[in-house]
Amino acid sequence: MPPFPKIILKRDKEKPVLGRHPWIFSGAIENVEGKFSKGDVVLIYSHRGDFLAKGYFNPESQISVRILSFCDEEISLDFFKRRIEEAYAIRKGWVPPETDAYRLIHSEGDFLPGLIVDRYADFLVVQFLTAGMEQLKDYIVEALDSTMHPKGIFEKDDSDVRAFEGLPERLALLRGEAPPESIRVQEYGNKFLVDVHGGQKTGFYLDQRENRRRVMFHSANRRVLNCFGYTGAFSVYAAKGGANEIVTVESSQQALRLAEKNMTLNGFDSPRYQYITEDVFKFLRKEEKPFDLIILDPPAFAPTKASVMQATRGYKDINRLALKLLAPSGLLFTYSCSHHIDSVLFQQVLFAAAKDAGVNARILEKSSNPFDHPVNIYHPEGEYLKGFVLVKSA
Repeated sequence: MPPFPKIILKRDKEKPVLGRHPWIFSGAIENVEGKFSKGDVVLIYSHRGDFLAKGYFNPESQISVRILSFCDEEISLDFFKRRIEEAYAIRKGWVPPETDAYRLIHSEGDFLPGLIVDRYADFLVVQFLTAGMEQLKDYIVEALDSTMHPKGIFEKDDSDVRAFEGLPERLALLRGEAPPESIRVQEYGNKFLVDVHGGQKTGFYLDQRENRRRVMFHSANRRVLNCFGYTGAFSVYAAKGGANEIVTVESSQQALRLAEKNMTLNGFDSPRYQYITEDVFKFLRKEEKPFDLIILDPPAFAPTKASVMQATRGYKDINRLALKLLAPSGLLFTYSCSHHIDSVLFQQVLFAAAKDAGVNARILEKSSNPFDHPVNIYHPEGEYLKGFVLVKSA
């Protein structure tokens, strides 16, 4: 085997690596020694020649190196087995009862940057978001198969993130049996049909499990509005919690049809549950009848740093409209999954929204990533999900 290429860092650029941050940006690199292909495993050295870490290299990405290990260990099948077994052992101690859908591998949060693995019942859905993980795919698939013994392993690589790495989109069966058009899963005993072929992300918003449960506990006898309802998971929990009326608004007619199926699957089939295919901003602007509980769970408004200012305007507008539509003593469950908007900025946006709406509101609760989306303590950027529960004064 030829020697690994070496990444030599500029003077004083080793400090983040010594602090165990898993990313090295292109501007920190002084030189690359040896031949390499995009995604190759490399050794990282300081400008003085001290070994720092082992990772993989993509000169086409702004994040040029993503670190796999701070030891000079072999990146092999056994390496991935150890990491996957450790992640699985943690999940087994935290997965709630009557739940067979959760995230098994959460990229940097499980020390495998660029890799996402979600479990849906007996199937695993995988995303290889970086050139390095794409190169290591064979090891990963074998390690997943031998550790988890799934019916099938399905690749759903239709994320925009791959474009930044110079990678094409791909949907493919990698091992075993192909997943059905809709996989039936359960979460806290609630049943859901998940479209892993054509749905958003890997098919379901697994990261909102605990927040959905919070909504359930506060839905009794309330008129509930679920904005950006997708396949209706929040609506199912609200119905289980005893909501009087539920309006689910979603721009995708296909997703909304699945939302109605999910409600019916759980025994909630009533004229009191409405499904509206419409842009949420337009709906909020024209709706006049107040709601007692509103859920705002939009897609990421800020996919890049350059879009943060525009995104904050969008978050402010949608929360302002929701607060105005909220009944006195009503609850607003509002979320942002934009990596580039932190909790402090999101709270400032909510402050501005309340001020412009002319209402008094209090923060009752904050939330972040759930247990199966862990945050590497040296990689605070991994804390992407922000949630606030506000109550509007009477």
